[in-house]
Amino acid sequence: MQLGLVGLGKMGFNMRERIRRAGHEVVGYDRNPEVSDAETLADMVGKLSAPRLVWVMVPAGDITRQTITDLGGLLEPGDLVIDGGNSRFTDDEINAKALADKGIGYMDAGVSGGVWGLENGYGLMVGGEAEHVERAMPIFDALRPEGPREEGFAHAGRIGAGHFAKMVHNGIEYGLMQAYAEGFELLEASKLVDDVPATIKAWQRGTVVRSWLLDLLVRALESDPELDDLRGHVEDSGEGRWTVEEAIKHAVPAPVISAALFARFASRQDDSPAMRAVAALRNQFGGHAVQAAGPSSGSGSTQS
Repeated sequence: MQLGLVGLGKMGFNMRERIRRAGHEVVGYDRNPEVSDAETLADMVGKLSAPRLVWVMVPAGDITRQTITDLGGLLEPGDLVIDGGNSRFTDDEINAKALADKGIGYMDAGVSGGVWGLENGYGLMVGGEAEHVERAMPIFDALRPEGPREEGFAHAGRIGAGHFAKMVHNGIEYGLMQAYAEGFELLEASKLVDDVPATIKAWQRGTVVRSWLLDLLVRALESDPELDDLRGHVEDSGEGRWTVEEAIKHAVPAPVISAALFARFASRQDDSPAMRAVAALRNQFGGHAVQAAGPSSGSGSTQS
């Protein structure tokens, strides 16, 4: 199968490689000519045979909206566009209608897997019409983890459902990371626990709190036992805020996710071991940027 892939950054680059490993042809376009297979977006479209399938994997917001607008002027009726970035679900109906007016199909895909997706596969949550999902299924199968399809892929519902599901997924992720981080800080503060990394590592098998996020925390602690090389400054990319907003809209209690989001806000004012752990986890699973600890950063002690 042939695919056009717009955006060859941290995830898009690895997605192109995983799809190619599955035997499909990928024509990628990126503004960085060192990684791009095409000189321009129009050049990429020109290298694809109709009916075309184009996956957009660029930063959410204005860049995604402009890319989809540009594709609407380049593609033809019968072509299909997938937005696989972290767009807000409310953008999807707007994008879908604009493309539908030109006879072009649209789907939204929530994608989870970060920088590890090349080898482990990507969890996929898709919104759109069943016929479009079926058409793109060879690409979805190439990207998802090995094993039963239903354990790594879901047709979540109509247009917007994929990004809504990914938004909630990321809200849960906020809460999980915050819980591990607070546990790390409490262990650090205790005078009873001498080896915090070893203690957390012992949770990896047989305990009810074992998870891939825990494995990544252990990995971070093995290279920096007190996480002193990081500042406890943690950004948020939007999904946590949107999850809390939707919880308020639907009157769904979400105290854990809300608290985790507010803790990130607090991290930008005061450094703490807990937020250094969250920063380390985001770097481990998604390759997100971290800020190096400055001369004034503490040793990790919370006793001052």
